[in-house]
Parts: sequence; C-alpha cells; structure tokens
Amino acid sequence: MVRPLLARNLTAPRAAGKDWPVRIATLRVGLPLILLACLGIACGRLSGGSPTANPPSPSLSWTPSATATLTPSATPTPTPTLHPLTIESMRGRVYPGSMVTIEQVLPSGSNYARYIASYLSEGLKINALLTVPLGEKPEAGWPVIIFNHGFIPPDVYQTTERYVAYVDNLARRGYIVFRSDYRGHADSEGEARGAYGQPDYVVDVLNAAAAMRLYPEADPERIGMWGHSMGGYISLRSMVIDPGIRAGVIWAGVVASYPDLVTRWRRTPTPGGADPGVTSPLRGWRSGLVEVYGVPEANPGFWASISANSYLADLSGPVQLHHGTADTSVPVGFSETLYEQIRQIGGAVELYLYEGADHNLSAPFSVAMQRTIEFFDRYLKGP
Repeated sequence: MVRPLLARNLTAPRAAGKDWPVRIATLRVGLPLILLACLGIACGRLSGGSPTANPPSPSLSWTPSATATLTPSATPTPTPTLHPLTIESMRGRVYPGSMVTIEQVLPSGSNYARYIASYLSEGLKINALLTVPLGEKPEAGWPVIIFNHGFIPPDVYQTTERYVAYVDNLARRGYIVFRSDYRGHADSEGEARGAYGQPDYVVDVLNAAAAMRLYPEADPERIGMWGHSMGGYISLRSMVIDPGIRAGVIWAGVVASYPDLVTRWRRTPTPGGADPGVTSPLRGWRSGLVEVYGVPEANPGFWASISANSYLADLSGPVQLHHGTADTSVPVGFSETLYEQIRQIGGAVELYLYEGADHNLSAPFSVAMQRTIEFFDRYLKGP
C-alpha cells in the first residue's frame, strides 16, 4: 500500500502567464502496488522485494555546491566564443525536423497503432518508436508526448525494448508517443557521443518535436515531454530552448547545474557513500570541459551558460518531478534543488518524493504514472 506522509499545497509567486499550482508530496512505499513483470525499465535493476519502512540512506550522497544556487532568472554573460553546449548557442540553431517516415508496422496496442518510424536530425536518419491512437482524430490532431529515455548502452539498445509499460500507459490515454532512439542507438545513424559533453541528443529530440509538428496526425500546439534519468536532462534543456513544449514530466532526472554534475556526481558511488566528486579524478566529458574552461569556481560564467538551471525563467511550461529517496544512480537532491529553483522564480512545478523507492520508481510505478497522466491531461488536453 502507499500511505502519504506529507502532502501540502504551496503558493508560489505568480509570474506573467503562469498561474499553476505548486505541489510537493512525499510518499512512504510499502508493499509494491502490482507485480510489474513487463515493465522493461532501463537505467537500473528492479528491486527484488518491498522497500523497508525505514530504508537506509542512498549510498550516493550529494550536497549542492555554492554554484548550484545561482539565481535561475539571471541570464549569464555569454563567453566570447559560444561552446555548442551553451543554451544561447543551442537557441541559435535551427531545428527543422522532417516529415516522419514509417519504416515498419508493429503489432498494435490495445487502442493504438505502433510503428518504427524515422526522421532527420542534422542530416542523420534517426529511428523512433511511434504510437498513434486509434479512433476519430480530434479536429486539431492528437496531443503528443516526446518520450526521452534514460541511458542505455547504445550497442545493446533496441527500439522496441525497455520502457514498455511507460509507453503503453501514455499511449492508451489518447496521446501520440514519439520515443527517439537518439543518434548512434540501434539503427539510427551517427555516433553516440553521450548526452552531457555534446548537444547531440538534445538536438535529436528538438528535431523530433519539430517532426511531430509536421506530422498530420499530431496537434502541433499540444506537445509535451517525458524524461527519465538522462532523458530528464534532455527534457529540461529542451524546455528552456523550445518555447513550444507545453509541459514536462521528469522521473529521477539528471537536472542539476553543470558545476554539480562535474564535481559532485558519478554514476558509480565511491565506497562508504563519500561524495564521489571530491575523491575521484575527473574523466571523460568532465575532464575535457575543465581542461579548456577551468573548474567551475574559476569560471562560473561559462558553467552557468551551459546549465539549463540558469535559464529557468524561460521554461516553456509547467514541470512535474518524481524521485525516489533510495535512488543510488541520481541523487534525490537534484530534483529537490530544481523544485526550489523553479519556485523561487515563480514557475509552475510539482515534486513527488517516494520514500524507499529506487531509480526506476518500480514500487510506486502505478501512482507515479497516474500522476503523470493527470498532469499531461491538465496541460496538454486542457485549454
């Protein structure tokens, strides 16, 4: 059973055109609601049993750094030569999308058709899983959810695998679901260079949104995003770049500022739960950025310029956050801090914390999904 520990409505300052509720709730998860044998969830392993009533703290600890508290509404001063990761650079790009091509017809769901489709992103052919509701199309077209999956090793990723229950739940409720594979995944063209050191996956998703605006079955004015883990990072960045994304839902998202991603987060915790960013050397995209631009403390302007958190006043719509307190892959503090940052600038945000839940929210899946659907119904199907 699921028993609420805390549920309170908070009134945030209103910003022009943003008169939405702000809500936070914490849940204690008891026995799993249902057996989720067919979830097909990525980015972690399903827990084998019920969470304990008082679970141990996650082994991956996180404390916001000083640079994480940058005033979100202040636009950072751009560096003379814009790095491709800067928000201003990404806003300066063109995301034309393309007409969607049906590559393969898949077995239908309960009330929706399924396809492997493709579209173009920077000249690359990118595959995607596409679901389209059956029945009479609304006059303006079906509302759309761009579905941004979390990290899955590109060499094992398959278009029709993982996140099966997620897609099914959204598709059955009258939404077109468009789940981009990203470049270099499965049969998509291009090289999979990762999400955090290159703009590639965000570019692919913004072109996916553009492709849906051209898709005859879709309503181009009713497009939202859903993201898990790395897909949450992609969703947040997309919502400060593309003003046409009406709402976003993020589960266990990598949504911290770049200073914290660089210095205070690793996918693999260090022994004893110590802050991994303090004790281990920088590698990969972290070391590459630090080598060129210096550490965040020495060059805060640059690090703010590539952080979506510095542009939250430009969010294109309301955001709903979900996170498990026992997540050992992405610290729950990432979502808590983002929630407070959006509140501070008068934005529309909801945060749900699930006590004892893991990175995949496997035990409270049904509750989290119901809240997700209600949120999209409110902001994508509503006026």
